[in-house]
Amino acid sequence: MSKILIRGAKVLGGEPQDVLVNGEVIEAVGSGLSAEGAEVVEAGGKVLLPGLVDLHTHLREPGREDSETVLTGTRAAASGGYTAVFAMANTFPVADTAGVVEQVYRLGQEHGYCDVQPIGAVTVGLEGRKLAELGAMHESAAGVTVFSDDGKCVDDAVIMRRALEYVKAFGGVVAQHAQEPRLTEGAQMNEGVVSAELGLGGWPAVAEESIIARDVLLAEHVGSRVHICHLSTAGSVEIVRWAKSRGIAVTAEVTPHHLLLTDELVRTYNPVYKVNPPLRTERDVHALREALADGTIDIVATDHAPHPHEDKDCEWAAAAMGMVGLETALSVVQETMVDTGLLDWAGVADRMSVKPAQIGQATGHGRPVSAGEPANLTLVDTEYRGQVDPAGFASRSRNTPYEGRALPGRVTHTWLRGKATLVDGKLT
Repeated sequence: MSKILIRGAKVLGGEPQDVLVNGEVIEAVGSGLSAEGAEVVEAGGKVLLPGLVDLHTHLREPGREDSETVLTGTRAAASGGYTAVFAMANTFPVADTAGVVEQVYRLGQEHGYCDVQPIGAVTVGLEGRKLAELGAMHESAAGVTVFSDDGKCVDDAVIMRRALEYVKAFGGVVAQHAQEPRLTEGAQMNEGVVSAELGLGGWPAVAEESIIARDVLLAEHVGSRVHICHLSTAGSVEIVRWAKSRGIAVTAEVTPHHLLLTDELVRTYNPVYKVNPPLRTERDVHALREALADGTIDIVATDHAPHPHEDKDCEWAAAAMGMVGLETALSVVQETMVDTGLLDWAGVADRMSVKPAQIGQATGHGRPVSAGEPANLTLVDTEYRGQVDPAGFASRSRNTPYEGRALPGRVTHTWLRGKATLVDGKLT
């Protein structure tokens, strides 16, 4: 059993303490700890967090290994401080059967850079017409508890109701990509002043808000859990806030890019800024930050969406939607939420580890940094500031909107059950 002594770390941003890891668990937390034969990591006042958990990651395998694989995606996750990720179902073939989710689950176990929990599709082939094998996926070795057709909306109210009823039996959750398809046909960016000036098809806020309003009412009617993926508008915030005030079992996520970037960037016509849902307005960004701070939005999720060079290095209309995010998420959250005073580091741990683990039922993750808990840990140099260089990414894809941008914070170490996956910023 190996021992690691992390000396002088600010646990959740508090006063410096020592953390002793023995094998897979934390043995002690306190001042002046020592352990004979332990590997010593001098934290020097860096912030120690529970390992991050991403409830919304696209690993692309099987089928789009040119974009990402479970191996490259989990290496990117470890680089960003993550010890667990939930892999979305829009693969080829779609993860709508026990066989496919078990394949993804076992690939994660084999590679070992972080835990991989597959998300099962809600409908067969993501086509929105027939429920997938929800029960079989839950009972499989992967133990699926989160189901989503992300990339597409479950727009049929009857299908959505049936899915909510089905997952209620085993405490699962349906994660909805809220996009009314008829209102977003041909959409290229946020509908507003900028889209009008550029002559690009608009993606109106109401296309998101109308689906969220419907689904929280369905969840209330059924008595089941619904989770809102990548919430992006001020109006959506108000609907979720209202639903929570009624006691409806709804949770919601926001992406780092929606906390920082606005539709003004689309004026460059750089396809790196093309994403679904689209970048919104400054007013929306402000509302999202405030909602994450006050708990209306429960978590930060990356929506890490890797694409090969040829799918992004083209004209705007032909470009794929999506951005990579695992390796920059914590830095963006520090800039938008911590450095602005909206959240402290304990709040970051809550939104990026504790609550996503609870929503997804990720056993052993999102736990306190205290004795007896699994040693899933992330050490962050919060004083660091440097330019984002995608050439150094562990991800197979480079479609980041932050290239050349100076961002604060850098993950230096990640431990998965006491085993180092990242040391001094380098993958083991």
